[in-house]
Amino acid sequence: MHRYRFILFRPLQFLPVLLGISVITFFLVRLIPGDPARILLGTRATPTAIANIRAQYGLDEPYLVQYFFFLKNLGAGEMGRSTLFKIDVLRLIATRIEPTLALVLAGVVLALLIAVPSAALSARRQGGAADHAVRVLSTAGLGFPSFWLGAMLILLFSVKLDWLPVSGYGTNLGDKLVHLVLPGLTIALSLSAVLTRSLRAGMIAGLGSDIATAARARGMPENVVFWRHVVPNALVPTVNLLAVNIGWLIGGTVVVESVFAVPGLGQLMVRGIFSRDYMVVQGVALTFACATVLINFIADIVTVALDPRVEL
Repeated sequence: MHRYRFILFRPLQFLPVLLGISVITFFLVRLIPGDPARILLGTRATPTAIANIRAQYGLDEPYLVQYFFFLKNLGAGEMGRSTLFKIDVLRLIATRIEPTLALVLAGVVLALLIAVPSAALSARRQGGAADHAVRVLSTAGLGFPSFWLGAMLILLFSVKLDWLPVSGYGTNLGDKLVHLVLPGLTIALSLSAVLTRSLRAGMIAGLGSDIATAARARGMPENVVFWRHVVPNALVPTVNLLAVNIGWLIGGTVVVESVFAVPGLGQLMVRGIFSRDYMVVQGVALTFACATVLINFIADIVTVALDPRVEL
């Protein structure tokens, strides 16, 4: 169990990271041109009304004072009040987090369903037509931007074939799953390209390893050798690669949610940026950062569990 001692100390190492992210987010968001009070009031913007709004939300204070109150609110389990939605930012994030989590989960599951069989086929048919096809498709998948890929999937499956809904999130479980297919597939096609290349390389190395050779010498069938010894070893580097890419995907949902009008955190951040809602942008960015840190922490635990030789 000493291999898992890092679980006790790793969270303490995350605190400076999250603090640094909060500083960067806080000051960068205030570099966005435009006055939140003026944008909020629109045509009703008078000097007196603007001053009242700025005083109400503490925007008339120096930046360091605003940041101090931001940290104070975080310590109390709050993220301030949204100037656009007029409610607590933490409550607002809680109402939007489900679609984003569901979208990321759908993308990861679909990516694994594509990547694992593709990599296995490619590794076991190395140099053959199937291997070349998988390599070409995975390379092509790396070059497709999410917004273009999403638009093409909408044109094919929604407009031309009329199989799947264009946008939205749905109301019941079945409806939500149907609405998640296209945005999830948009994420999966890009993610699976990265995972397939990593898994293929790991599987090819595993097929020629001493462990696989010893298993064959004991008379173990090739399928058993592959799935019991080769695949688990190939998963170790891929788990860390997946964790890094999930962290990127969490932030990348901004694009996918905008294309498919999924009411998640990504779309909320876009609205916060355009309306100069500082509290919303800070809150969502910090939520994304916490999720990324947590996912990498889980990946470390899984890596140690998969490979007894690894110590963190």
